[in-house]
Amino acid sequence: LADEPTGNLDPEVSLEILELFEKMNQQGKTVIMATHSLEMLRARDHRLLILNRGRMVQS
Repeated sequence: LADEPTGNLDPEVSLEILELFEKMNQQGKTVIMATHSLEMLRARDHRLLILNRGRMVQS
């Protein structure tokens, strides 16, 4: 579970973090991440849930 793990990081380090999460997922681990940067996730997500005020608005 990661809350804004790439917030305030430069793009290079952000990419490294996302690659680490992807490797973990390939090992069968579930990765849950909260972020406001949807663009960076759309190309990488396996399943993306979007919440608004605590309610799921897109799956």
